[in-house]
Amino acid sequence: MKEQSVSNDSCDVAVIGGGPAGSALATFLAREGWNCIALEGSKFPRYHIGESLIPHTYGVFERLGLLDKLEASDFPVKHSVRFVSRTGTESDPFYFSETIAGKRAQTWQVERSAFDRIMLENAVENGVTVVQNCRVDKALFEKGRAVGVVAECDGMATKEIRAKVVVDASGRSGIIGRQLGLRTSVPGLKKASSWAYYRGGYRLPGIDAGETTIFRVSADAWFWYIPLPDDIVSVGIVGDSERLFNDDGSIEEIFLQQIEVCRPLAERLVDAERVDKVRGIKELSYLNRQTCGDGWVMIGDARAFLDPIYSSGLYLALGSAELAAGSIDEALRKGDVSSGNLDKFEGDLWKGVDVIRRLIHAFYDPSFSFKAFAERFPEERAALIDCLVGDVLKDMSSFTRALEEMTPPPPSLAV
Repeated sequence: MKEQSVSNDSCDVAVIGGGPAGSALATFLAREGWNCIALEGSKFPRYHIGESLIPHTYGVFERLGLLDKLEASDFPVKHSVRFVSRTGTESDPFYFSETIAGKRAQTWQVERSAFDRIMLENAVENGVTVVQNCRVDKALFEKGRAVGVVAECDGMATKEIRAKVVVDASGRSGIIGRQLGLRTSVPGLKKASSWAYYRGGYRLPGIDAGETTIFRVSADAWFWYIPLPDDIVSVGIVGDSERLFNDDGSIEEIFLQQIEVCRPLAERLVDAERVDKVRGIKELSYLNRQTCGDGWVMIGDARAFLDPIYSSGLYLALGSAELAAGSIDEALRKGDVSSGNLDKFEGDLWKGVDVIRRLIHAFYDPSFSFKAFAERFPEERAALIDCLVGDVLKDMSSFTRALEEMTPPPPSLAV
């Protein structure tokens, strides 16, 4: 990727972060003629967790012009999700083709250093100025309105970059959320995670080779199993922090113990070799009490992260980026970037987030199972698959009512 630098001290939109959310939003806005600068703190390629896509990202990739590159990649194609109980009982695969026709029923398991670079290069090709090794210290505010950022690029002295709109796409760093004290916990979700990579793990045959498999360890813990290129699988556990981070052992020791407890998963790894260290996050879930303001917007993980169970992280990152880009474009054309114009996408997005959150809550209810739900409400199986593919920005009231008959809803989100 050709090196770029900030050639002037002002732009239309300053994007904090060059990950998928930031690069997508900047691409959409650059196509509309706006001068966008994406300020990325690291140097690509760089490591990142969150490797499983869901099919409803297909349309976003199509609109970004990325489908040819993804189809030509060596990323495993993902057609389904399967759930495995503690005893080894497997659900039937939830094939996305049950509700989606054609190529849109498939997606990919991505190696993030390669995937994120593809997206960032696409942003550059569409006219975005991307500056790497550029750390943003804070957003600039004047009279309560965001007017730019303070950044240090390539070890040079900090400088102010003025912007009509500042977009926080800084991921878990959450620059604006932390700066304004907006970040808070998610009621009912207090999970941690640890993970590692293996070469030679067992893969299912045929169309199921690229599926995401979810293994239950207990009512409050589960493993993911995600096939990646070069015969690598990503294996990770999500559970209570006390289970995964405690004084009884190192993060690696506890991780390996949990694999042994999960017999169906351990069997897939009998002939596999771990090829990397065990990584972890002690507090997965968070949100911000406010996600838009005068002159600023949060997107992707900078605004919230719930739980990786349904691989919704990248979908919400890309979805929020596209929706926010539409609101920002309209606000810039009006010449009014107050919160009332920038937050027009918020209502639809939070409705979708709430549906996913309700399904996350159901997953952790020991009395709930997907098999039992599908048997009791066969007419809602399609809606359940819609959740798994990310098609939730629509009326899902019938599905959520059925869900409430089997598990109580979580506490409401106050944002």
